[in-house]
Amino acid sequence: MRTLLLLGCGLPALAGEYAVLQNGFRIHAERHETEGGVVRLFTRATGIIQLPVASVLGFEAEEAASALPLPVPAKQDASKPGPAAPRQLVDQAAERHGLPPAFLHSVAAVESAYRPDAVSPKGALGIMQLMPATAARLEADPLDPAQNVDAGARHLHELLLKYKDRPDQVRLALAAYNAGEGAVARYGNVPPFRETQLYVEKVLRRYQRSRD
Repeated sequence: MRTLLLLGCGLPALAGEYAVLQNGFRIHAERHETEGGVVRLFTRATGIIQLPVASVLGFEAEEAASALPLPVPAKQDASKPGPAAPRQLVDQAAERHGLPPAFLHSVAAVESAYRPDAVSPKGALGIMQLMPATAARLEADPLDPAQNVDAGARHLHELLLKYKDRPDQVRLALAAYNAGEGAVARYGNVPPFRETQLYVEKVLRRYQRSRD
């Protein structure tokens, strides 16, 4: 039986635990630290993940491995399809959310080169490089490739609708995806950040090449 631990006051927790998110998802971590309004999860697979305190319900201590029976490998049913490949997930998400597949592929390629295990220095995760806070708002597990791609497509769709009355709709949507909607609102345009400007141009060039 696992015991739910309430958020602490900044002290590192013991190694081996699960962060329980408000949206019901759980993320495994070696330990966590809480500072101000941010929880840092120290994970072996993806490094440090930062989450707002409000998105974390609490923590479950991991049971000792020695107390758990070894799993019996399940026989694979050849008739059942395996997990979809990243490019297939992108095609499916584009169709679900009414996006041109080539556009969503351009974003996925520039963001992570389709790598489910990609982690940016700022903590963005997975194929579509979702920030944990964005994933939590969209009720998606950023470490699950299918949920990651679907949430990224939904987020892009929302941003395109947000700027639909602007002649530079696509550029603004991409800029907001990269730098945040607040940055776009603050400058009223693509923010003057070199990283964001290069990102927008790179995605658009790739998209244009795919249409030629």
